[in-house]
Amino acid sequence: MLSKRSLVGVPLKFHTLALLFFLFLGGQVFAADPAVSDSEEAISAGKSVFNANCKTCHKLDQKAVGPALRGITDRRSIEWAKSFIKNSQAVIASGDEYANNLYAEYNNLMMPQHEFLSDADLDNLLAYIEYGDKVDPAAEAAAAAAAGGEAGAGGGGIPTQYLTIIIVVLVIVLFLILVVLGLIISILTKYVNKQDLDETDKEFVSQKFEFGKVFKSDAFIIIVTALVVALVAKTAIDGLYTVGVQQGYAPTQPIAYSHALHAGTLEIECQYCHTGVEIGKSANIPSANICMNCHMHVQNVQGQDGISPEIQKIYDAIDNNQPIEWVRIHNLPDLAYFNHSQHVKVGGIECQTCHGPIQEMEVVYQYSSLTMGWCIDCHRQTEINAQGNEYYDKLVQLHSDSKDALKVKDIGGLECAKCHY
Repeated sequence: MLSKRSLVGVPLKFHTLALLFFLFLGGQVFAADPAVSDSEEAISAGKSVFNANCKTCHKLDQKAVGPALRGITDRRSIEWAKSFIKNSQAVIASGDEYANNLYAEYNNLMMPQHEFLSDADLDNLLAYIEYGDKVDPAAEAAAAAAAGGEAGAGGGGIPTQYLTIIIVVLVIVLFLILVVLGLIISILTKYVNKQDLDETDKEFVSQKFEFGKVFKSDAFIIIVTALVVALVAKTAIDGLYTVGVQQGYAPTQPIAYSHALHAGTLEIECQYCHTGVEIGKSANIPSANICMNCHMHVQNVQGQDGISPEIQKIYDAIDNNQPIEWVRIHNLPDLAYFNHSQHVKVGGIECQTCHGPIQEMEVVYQYSSLTMGWCIDCHRQTEINAQGNEYYDKLVQLHSDSKDALKVKDIGGLECAKCHY
């Protein structure tokens, strides 16, 4: 007699295999890397970390000094990415094949260590790398087409052809007014001549207009003399006001350095080259060594016959141990004191506030007048950013009764000794 099959025996092997399978699957799930966050908060925080530490050498979607970063968590694990960001040399030294290939591809360019970044900072950074600032190709093409259309139309101001049309219309209107006035005078003259007038009145009405008498009249001479004197005086005063003012000054530099390329296209922060702008009075001009931090590795600046002549000048300066003799553009008189760190670090003033659209300049020129009146106007209009700065707490409290915002002029920004010490 056959017994019924129980859950003991052969079926136990099936249960055992199933249990092992689910244990294995669960282990894989728990061993998998946590997903990169796509929250707006993480992406925003990650962008700040990226701009402060990575932006100079990396872009998200294209190669720069270093590789494009987006998709790194698809190519490698999150833990690998964090380890490489913190200490790339340690990962390379461990023999990691991917890291060593990357190191060789970029000419053994050593990436700085970022041991100071917390795990939360790294999570936010990876969130920005994977999900931040994504560009829709269709939208980008449409924006470029729109920008091209605006440029073809003559930019943001009134097109030149429109100005010409306006001037022509005004001239035609003036001519028509003169014609109408002439007709009115002619009709009135005919009407008056038909009236019963004595000889004196008839002679007055019938007199002809003579241009010669107008030019010889005392009124004409006085008016012309006054206009000439006013024109000469204005020219002299304008000349006096422009003494020492170099607005528009754009000297030829020893190397044809393009801010439009470096600060604009490559988005290199001003502080990377002008290292003193946040810590000292002067922004200081970068040395050739700072240039070589990038140019000893960057490969896409070579001409057909090797390194371009302008880049070669940097190599020559290094080889000859001679500084590059840059020509100073923005000059203040010796009697005026200006501190970059006070304005940039404390005041939070953007470089473009004084230097104009520097990221668009192929050849740098003095954008602002940098006159005393220009500085004073800025101090009168600029509001103080007191948030997070205990130095201003007492001043904000004293100013709390005023309806106007606390401005530079309210903390001594108009005192002579501020700039003339």
